[in-house]
Amino acid sequence: MEFSIQHVWNSDPVDHQPVRIRFSPGDGGLRMEVCAPFFDDPPAPAGPPGQPFPGLWDYEVVESFFLSSGGEKYLEVEVCPHGQHLVLLLSGKHNAFMQQVPLSFSAVVTGNRWKGEALIPWSYFPPGVDKMNSYAIHGSGSGRSYEALYPVPPEDLQSGQGPDFHRLEYFQPFSLQSIMGEGWVQPESDLWKNT
Repeated sequence: MEFSIQHVWNSDPVDHQPVRIRFSPGDGGLRMEVCAPFFDDPPAPAGPPGQPFPGLWDYEVVESFFLSSGGEKYLEVEVCPHGQHLVLLLSGKHNAFMQQVPLSFSAVVTGNRWKGEALIPWSYFPPGVDKMNSYAIHGSGSGRSYEALYPVPPEDLQSGQGPDFHRLEYFQPFSLQSIMGEGWVQPESDLWKNT
């Protein structure tokens, strides 16, 4: 299943080739593949490639959020062209109860494009995922761009509003079964039992 991020957060079109995200079955989890323009702005985070990096959203990054809408439980996966990643498990808007968990992720930059591949373990997904959204961020200062697969509709924009990727009401229906097969059942996870 492939998605293309064609708008900035407020529904304006992007001014470059869209970021593409593809989800497919993986060994013990969901494979997430990113193919995106490489802006190299801002510069690379100071952390080593292949490791979690706190505050990765302040850099060039692609993010996917997987929501169980019944209880505002969601998984946030961030990946960077320089190889760093950040995974957050959240219960309630902006309320991360676990972060910087391990993730198998690699990225390669070739000219002005980058590709990345992550394997997201099933244990990271909240029970009953039924919605998702994806985002891409790049640029610095006034040139910072916040892009959204499912942006805020123009009629919902308010004066002075800025981007907030935790606006769960704009997430759209998403079915892991449509990727894994109709008979597939999402494995239970101990990580979510006390949330």
